[in-house]
Amino acid sequence: MAAAKSAAKEEALARHGGTPLTVSQLASRIMSALAAGFPVAVRFVGEVSGFRDRTHWYFDLKDASAVVNCVMFQSAAKRLGFTPANGQQIVATGKVEFYAPGGKVSIIIEKIEPVGAGSLEMAYRALCEELRGLGWFASERKRKPPMFPRRVAVVTSRTGAALQDVLVTMRRRCPAVDVLVVDCRVQGAAAAPEVAKAVAYLSENAERLGIDAVLVTRGGGSMEDLWAFNDRAVAQAIVSSSVPVVAAIGHETDTTIAEFVADERCATPTQAAMRLTPDAAALTRQVQSIAGRFRIIVSRLLDAHRHRVRSIASRPIFTAPARALAGPATALDGLERRMDHAIRGTLMSRHTRLERIATRLERQRPAAVQGRMLSRLEAARVSLIAAARGIVNPAPLNSLSDRLHRAASVCVREERAGVESLERQLAAVGPMQVLERGYSLTTSADGSLVRSPQDVAPGDRITTRLAAGSINSVVGDSKGEQSPTVTRLPPRAKRKPAPPDAAPGLFGG
Repeated sequence: MAAAKSAAKEEALARHGGTPLTVSQLASRIMSALAAGFPVAVRFVGEVSGFRDRTHWYFDLKDASAVVNCVMFQSAAKRLGFTPANGQQIVATGKVEFYAPGGKVSIIIEKIEPVGAGSLEMAYRALCEELRGLGWFASERKRKPPMFPRRVAVVTSRTGAALQDVLVTMRRRCPAVDVLVVDCRVQGAAAAPEVAKAVAYLSENAERLGIDAVLVTRGGGSMEDLWAFNDRAVAQAIVSSSVPVVAAIGHETDTTIAEFVADERCATPTQAAMRLTPDAAALTRQVQSIAGRFRIIVSRLLDAHRHRVRSIASRPIFTAPARALAGPATALDGLERRMDHAIRGTLMSRHTRLERIATRLERQRPAAVQGRMLSRLEAARVSLIAAARGIVNPAPLNSLSDRLHRAASVCVREERAGVESLERQLAAVGPMQVLERGYSLTTSADGSLVRSPQDVAPGDRITTRLAAGSINSVVGDSKGEQSPTVTRLPPRAKRKPAPPDAAPGLFGG
């Protein structure tokens, strides 16, 4: 009471020109007055103006005739779930404080509610706009769930009715599809992290677990009950999943962000189970229908092939092969006869040509050529001697004889050199030279060459010519052998070369 009286006295003195208050004293009195005049928290409505996000939120709330400055710290802003916008009507809850260093009265906001819509609705719309801008709602990003999954993972609460609906429906439609239940909370503050963690785990281990699809589901409820499925972390896990995700959250009228980003949305858990599980009865009917069509096609193919086989079997080549082959066999016999005649004619012409060549070779033998030339030279010598005796006197005869003798010697030497060169060439290419190297030549009784065992028959006489003689023999058979008769030729004497100056005398010299 004494302090209050003292303060009142000082105030009265200040009003009447007494001791003035300091700024700090005035600020303290303002803070005391605000604390005494306002409750701990005030709730008021206004329009957002001048909103600034600088870690903490700074904005003004105004109406038609007044403006108040507001501050919302980061810790309170994170709990809000949406960001106010300029011009938006909100209901703010906070406490009035006087900031003495700045000389300003501010409202420290602790809670904001949009006018006409709840905070959850605003947060839901804001997140939808953000994810739509990221393309997470785009239909081209989404994948088709498999028609025949091996195993489906169901992310839901083990105690919920939605799980039982899913299991009963899948077991009824196709018991062959395996179900992997991942138990997690689907309501409350801890639900969203658990759902996101479960979806991420299934995505990373889908191949090892044999999972082809994931079903995220729960039963119906209020927006607050389903709020875990409007969480950004859950949406991120579904978008990043390596296998298709089907979402069925709440009733048909309920829509959550998890359903928007999922690869496919179903109205109810039962409908989701039907979408992921093929109908065994329908598959059986389909298989039976395909089997019936397959039997008809196979029957038609068999009939067509059977008709074709019968048509082929009725052709003459199969019904009377001997008659069908008679014509080609006759043509083949004719070709064989023509080929035999052609071969025999070719052999005879070649044999005749060989004989002509042998005759020409015989005429060109060095000994025969030399003999003819010596005969011509002898005749020329005799003629020259006779002519010389009748025309030339004995006196110059000796001189002429010497000249003729020298000329004849030169001619003989030149001719002998040419003959010897021809003899060497003939010896190199002649048949006798081939026989000298160990080969032989066999002819039949009529003189034709024997080239193959089929050219002779048992009992035929053959002659085998060698380099040093010939062997006459008779062809034997497998029952007996014939002894050959050997005829030896005298060894050929090698002709000694004449001395360079040797030559027959022209006049008996």
